[in-house]
Amino acid sequence: MAIKKLGGSTPSRRFMTGVKENISKKRPLKGLTDVLIKTGGRDSSGRVSVRHIGGRHKRFYRLIDFKRNKFDVVGKVVSIEYDPNRTSFIAQINYKDGDKRYILAPLNLEIGEEVIAGEKVEVKIGNAMPLKSIPIGTVIHNIELIAGQGGAIVRSAGSSAVLMAKEGGFAHLRLPSTEIRRVNLDCIATVGSLGNIDWKNVNFGKAGRKRNMGIRPTVRGVAQNPSSHPHGGGEGRSGIGMKSPKTPWGKPTLGKKTRNRKKSNKLIVTERKR
Repeated sequence: MAIKKLGGSTPSRRFMTGVKENISKKRPLKGLTDVLIKTGGRDSSGRVSVRHIGGRHKRFYRLIDFKRNKFDVVGKVVSIEYDPNRTSFIAQINYKDGDKRYILAPLNLEIGEEVIAGEKVEVKIGNAMPLKSIPIGTVIHNIELIAGQGGAIVRSAGSSAVLMAKEGGFAHLRLPSTEIRRVNLDCIATVGSLGNIDWKNVNFGKAGRKRNMGIRPTVRGVAQNPSSHPHGGGEGRSGIGMKSPKTPWGKPTLGKKTRNRKKSNKLIVTERKR
């Protein structure tokens, strides 16, 4: 995997880059896709509930098997495909019983290899099993937080967690944020680190490429009107006009803890480094 320069004579193309990867050039399976509705960041009342979301290119949502609950059936990797809805690549798996599914593609998973999920299977890249069956020190991804609910964490490109210990019915996992969290040993995880690790190094090159992805511009608060942002207004470049920065809704930021207290916070062994 490497970064390729797209090149060109225009200012936008000159610095534009992409990921150089041998992925399959094929259309997604009809039975494993669904229509992805454009919301524009607006909720059911028509108000903007999520900022910086706008028009984008038409695309289909790929139905990913996050649960990996097809136990003890061997599947063959048919293709590694690009997914416009996520940063990591996906792999099409054809099982021996005729079923076909998409999974998140781990690093170094090759076309033609076989994967399997089960209670006691080989600890091999792409295989899925409960945390109680995974040896300590193994690199994993697509981890469940509640058994049977499906993978909820460590699903983005290049990310992975490490199984640090097992104690009292829980596994201690070191997450990409450096946080160490306890997760029930019955939860399923997939062995290996996710691929497309160079995605974070891609230079989009021009604003239009982000608009095609549905990402609208982000405007500085000081450049807005006082009715739109607490930092707005003033004659000329007058700064933010207050002791500490605030969000568009007037809440203090930079230093103020905003993480809500949840019942699951008691499962955190070591907080992430700040």
